[in-house]
Amino acid sequence: MSRPCIVTATFTPKPEHYDEVKRVLLEVTPDVHQEEGCELYALHEEVGGSLVFIEKWTSRELWVAHGELETVARIQRGVEGLLQSDVDVLEMYGVAATSYPESL
Repeated sequence: MSRPCIVTATFTPKPEHYDEVKRVLLEVTPDVHQEEGCELYALHEEVGGSLVFIEKWTSRELWVAHGELETVARIQRGVEGLLQSDVDVLEMYGVAATSYPESL
């Protein structure tokens, strides 16, 4: 069985398009929550002006499958031309506490 996949996806809207990007992201959120493997898909406002999804998926495979679904295509279409830079996506996996050296 694979480990849970934790993902952050950071969207940095052009200032004049902040509300529009936020609206697009919030509109798709309920549909993503219905996708297989989605345990968490929560939008956060970063103090520097970015919008960050914090996501948890039951496996990497289901997160990768999410990337091929219509929900992601809707996001891509909805934010096209409205961002200062490409979406920054980080894929992460937890480290068990038992993995820490005793010297810490």
